Amino acid sequence: MKTRRFTYFAAATLAGALMLTGCSSSGSASSEAKYVSVNGSEPENPLLPGVTNETGGGKILALINSGLVYYDAKGESHNELAESIKTDDAQNYTITLKKGMKFSDGTEVKAKNFVDAWQYIVKNSQRQSFFFESIDGFKEGAEMSGLSADGDYVIKVKLAQPEADWPLRLGYSAFSPMPDKFFADPKAYGENPLSSGPYKLSEWNHNQDVTLVPNESYVGDRKAQNDGVKIRFIAQLDAAYNELLSDNLDILDAIPDSAFGDYQKTLGDRAVNKPAAIFQSFTINSDDPHFSGEEGHLRRQAISMAINRKEVTDTIFKGTRTPARDYTSPVIAGWKGDLPGSEVLNFNPTKAKELWAKADAISKYDGTFKIAYNSDGGHQAWVDAVTNSIKNNLGIKAEGASYPDFKSLRTEVSKHQIKTAYRTGWQADYPSLYNFLGPLYATGAPSNDGQYSNPKFDALLKEGLGQKTPQEANAKFDEAQQILFKDLPSIPLWYSNVNGGYAKTVSNVEFGWDSAPLLYKVTKK
Repeated sequence: MKTRRFTYFAAATLAGALMLTGCSSSGSASSEAKYVSVNGSEPENPLLPGVTNETGGGKILALINSGLVYYDAKGESHNELAESIKTDDAQNYTITLKKGMKFSDGTEVKAKNFVDAWQYIVKNSQRQSFFFESIDGFKEGAEMSGLSADGDYVIKVKLAQPEADWPLRLGYSAFSPMPDKFFADPKAYGENPLSSGPYKLSEWNHNQDVTLVPNESYVGDRKAQNDGVKIRFIAQLDAAYNELLSDNLDILDAIPDSAFGDYQKTLGDRAVNKPAAIFQSFTINSDDPHFSGEEGHLRRQAISMAINRKEVTDTIFKGTRTPARDYTSPVIAGWKGDLPGSEVLNFNPTKAKELWAKADAISKYDGTFKIAYNSDGGHQAWVDAVTNSIKNNLGIKAEGASYPDFKSLRTEVSKHQIKTAYRTGWQADYPSLYNFLGPLYATGAPSNDGQYSNPKFDALLKEGLGQKTPQEANAKFDEAQQILFKDLPSIPLWYSNVNGGYAKTVSNVEFGWDSAPLLYKVTKK
C-alpha cells in the first residue's frame, strides 16, 4: 500500500503550494547538504495516524512517531515505548511503558496518550479504526470499554476474544501515542505534528518535499545516525532514477520499469533487489455491472486465468517480481503457495474463454475492460501487458485508463466513484498473514475499496484471530483465502521485491522486510 498501506510508489500533484514550519528551523545550506534524500509522495491526508493508510504519509509517520514496539529489518518486533507487554490468556494484556520517553515538545509520553489517541480514532470513526476492532467494546463512534490507563505508565487492554498475534500489530502507526496538543486542535496538528520518534518535522512544502531533522527528545533504539531526512516528491520514477545516478538523490526505493534490465549492473553493490512484504493486484468493485453475482464470479475467474503472469514478470519486470500464488506474501511466516483454489491464478486461456462464454450466456458483455492506474508511478508498461493478455485471450476490448497522479486516482477510488477496474497493492503494516486479509477484504474494513463482503470469509477471519497460536490462526486464514479464490474481490498479480538503490553519497543503507529503507541508520558521506 507499504503498503505498510496501499503501495503506489508515486508522488501526487495538488494545486498550489504551502510551506509549513514545524518544530525546528529548516537549517543552513551546509546542514541541508548532509540530509539523506529519498523519494516519496505527497501524503493523501494530514499527518495523523488515524487517517493515514498510504505510503506517502506512512513513510513520514514511521519516522516521526514511535510505537509500543518497532520492527527490525527482518520483521521481528522489539519494545520501543513499551517496557513490557504481558498476558496470561492472550485476551487481557498489561502494557507497561518506559519512563522518561518524551514528545518533541518535552512532555512525557504517558499511558493516557495511547488510550486517548486510540479512543479518539474509534470515537471519530476514522479510517484506521478497524485496527482496534479486536478491543472489547469496540463500536464505531463510541468509546471502547476494554481500554484504560492504570496510572501514568500502565495500559490495560481487554480483547473481545483471545488473539495470540495481537501484540504484533503494536508497531503500526495507527497505534502511536498522541500528545495533548493534538486534542486541542486536530486539524492544525495534522499539518504540523509533534514527534515521539527519531525525527521531527522541520518543513512541509506541499507537492514538493518534507524535511525531517533529528528529535533530540528521542532516546529509543532508532536514534538518527544522520543530520536529517529530506523526502522529495518526484513525479516520475525515471526522473528520480536519473537523480540517483547523478548523486542528487541518495536513496530510491522503487526502480522504473525502463531500468529493470540494467539497474543492478549500473549500480553494482548499491543496487537492491530482495523479497519484501508487498502484494500487487487490481480490483473490480463488487457492484460493477457484469461483475457481481454468478456472472461476476465467472468473469473474474476468466480474467484471472487470461493473464500470463510469468510472461509479464519476466518481460516487463525482468525477474524482479514473482507471480502471485495467494493474497499474502512469501516473506510472512506461515505462507503457502499451493492452497486449494489457487489454480485460478494459473494461466489457462482455454478455460478462461470457456468461463467468459458462460458469463455471456447470462448477460452479454460488449464494453471495454479497463484498468486504471496513476501514470506518475511507472505502471503503464505492465497495465498495457496485462490488458493485452486479457484482450488477446478473451477476445474482448481491454486497455489501460491513465490518471495523471496518485491523488486523482485515490480520490475516485476512496469515494467509490471509479467506474473501471483499478490497480491496487498492499505493503504490510505488521508481519502477519491476517494483515493482508482483514484490512482489505473484511466487511467494512478501511482499505476494502471494492466493498467486498462475504460473511463466511469474515467468520473465518474471526476464528483465526481467536486461536491460541499463530500456527493455528494461519490454518483458519488459509481457509479464508480459499473463499477469496472463488470470489476474487481483487485479481492477484505478483509479489514485489524491493527494487531500489542508493548513491555514492551514503552508506549503511538497509531495506527492511516491508521494503522501506531504515533511514535512521543511514550515514551521509
